[in-house]
Amino acid sequence: MKKSFYPKLAAGNIKKNARTYIPYMLTCIITVAMYYIVKSLSQNPGVKEMVGGGYLSELMFMGSHVVALFAVIFLFYTNSFLVKRRKKEFGVFNILGMEKRHLAWVLGWETVYLAIGSLFLGLFLGIVLDKLMYLLVGKIIGVAVPLGFFVSARVIRQTVQLFAVIFLGICVNAIRQVHVADPIVLLRAGNAGEKEPVTRWVLALAGLTALGGGYYIAITVSDPVASLVLFFVAVVLVVIGTYLLFTAGSIALLKMLRKNKGYYYKTRHFVSVSGMIYRMKQNAVGLANICVLSTMVLVMVSTTTSLMIGIEDVVRERYPADIMVYFRDDTPEGNQEGIETIRALQRERNLSVKDEMAYLYLGLSASWEYKYEGSYEAEVTSALNSMDELFFITLDDYNSVMGERKTLAEGEIMIYSNRVSYDQPTFRLFGREYRVAERLKDFVGNGQYSANISNTFYIVVPDRETLLEIDAAQKELLGENARKIRQVYGFNVDADEEGQYAFCNALIECLNQNGINAQAEGRAESRTSFITLYGGLFFIGVFLGVLFVMATVLIIYYKQISEGYDDRERFVIMQKVGMSREEVKSAIHSQVVTVFFLPLLVAGIHVMAAFPLISKLLVLLQLTDTKLFIACTGACFLVFAVMYVFVYNLTARTYYRIVSR
Repeated sequence: MKKSFYPKLAAGNIKKNARTYIPYMLTCIITVAMYYIVKSLSQNPGVKEMVGGGYLSELMFMGSHVVALFAVIFLFYTNSFLVKRRKKEFGVFNILGMEKRHLAWVLGWETVYLAIGSLFLGLFLGIVLDKLMYLLVGKIIGVAVPLGFFVSARVIRQTVQLFAVIFLGICVNAIRQVHVADPIVLLRAGNAGEKEPVTRWVLALAGLTALGGGYYIAITVSDPVASLVLFFVAVVLVVIGTYLLFTAGSIALLKMLRKNKGYYYKTRHFVSVSGMIYRMKQNAVGLANICVLSTMVLVMVSTTTSLMIGIEDVVRERYPADIMVYFRDDTPEGNQEGIETIRALQRERNLSVKDEMAYLYLGLSASWEYKYEGSYEAEVTSALNSMDELFFITLDDYNSVMGERKTLAEGEIMIYSNRVSYDQPTFRLFGREYRVAERLKDFVGNGQYSANISNTFYIVVPDRETLLEIDAAQKELLGENARKIRQVYGFNVDADEEGQYAFCNALIECLNQNGINAQAEGRAESRTSFITLYGGLFFIGVFLGVLFVMATVLIIYYKQISEGYDDRERFVIMQKVGMSREEVKSAIHSQVVTVFFLPLLVAGIHVMAAFPLISKLLVLLQLTDTKLFIACTGACFLVFAVMYVFVYNLTARTYYRIVSR
């Protein structure tokens, strides 16, 4: 054969199969562009120079690895649809005299065309959109972006290398499938999967167990720190359970319905149940992929959106006042000299101060030991061995800061928990039992403790003597490792963010010059860091969400095409045995809709089950507004459901055109 034969035949094959190749190539182009954009942003010097740009660059760098992993898995997976649809065509070529090595040349040239087109157009699109994404990142975090393009030859080279390896692997895999198959098997590939699937009860029960285990972890976990580790365990269990239930559990359920004669032997149920049994065998993995991708989109977009919208609440939680000063010396009587030095600086700079607060506190690390029925005692330990923090303040300081007039009797306390509720009637510490007089709904601000990932129990004791007794007991127990009584001073100011930033820097310099051992923090100075971190997470979440939505749409599209060709013969046979065209169309439509929307339904259940666990993870990021997260999750699900229905209507037209031929 002439050397030009294979390139021409490959080009003709792509053109002839444009309905399946064009969506695949568009996906390749967009994936290349997205990888280039994220990789370019991770190396863009302008991003690194932003306030908090180090965090942002790291997020983009991790995001590029996620996109790369996604590209490998997804492009291999979607290419399997193309190979499956064309196996019969390869069988015909083989029967007509083309050897397997000739088919390999054709597949090789097709891959070359796809790779060159995808890389050229993908890089062009990525370079064009890179600046737009850079501007978008700047807009999200509220910084100005300089004019000019950043085009990195290094990123272009890395993108070409990655996708060249991916396309080479795809080509080798396709050649392997054709090479090992018998020509007769290739000719009958379009009818593969017509055998009735075997019920795999063990796999179905394993899937149910894995899914139940993941749900149990997500719903029952109460410790935010533990949730960080258990999240990945729950995700793995739910993903495994999803695939097993779609592949084995769905078939088991349908066969149980078929055994129910009163349900099964009705025209509508007979056709839909029997059709779905075969449909589940052929498309279970695709449905599971759609479900997992939909769940990932919903979780990523809802969480990052919640963080971005609730950022002001997070900043206020972390920084209770515009300026916070944390004295580090052991000050059981307070550091009045340090406070007066700060006030002198306020007067010197004509700073209008309001909402002053000052209080003493004692912080301890503790674990809980079960003493007797209905009672736990806080066991004070070193910080390395503890999962909880105890924060003690006197009643006078609490009333002064909070503007309250609460009272406590001897042996009584008030308690507030920021993450895990304390529902015991008593509190035991160092062998002494205190009665919980009230569970508070709010507490004095302490940004350093709110930033801890561990649980903190804020406790109001009746007087200074009680605080000193607890201090003496922990010093006797821990010796040199004992904590110290510290003081906090905070205040708000009538100044813009630039003025607050300038005063905070002057205050830090003043404290150093006067030898005052204290740490000063400014809300305005730190807000930008929060916006950069959460803005970066939001950008990555939405960016990957778009990528996964694209994957979902393509899987749905190929699923509709595959089912259209499979159902076309059934459509004709059912009419030959007496069913009207309207009855057949109604039955097929019913089962297609049922199967099509099953992943969306299961994804919604996954998100609801994961809600408690994700809420705990958001607490670690200092977002405690559960109502906001519920609203964002609900809104994301509704938007995604509308998009899902739109995609269904769009791809269903292709399906019905194939079936109705």
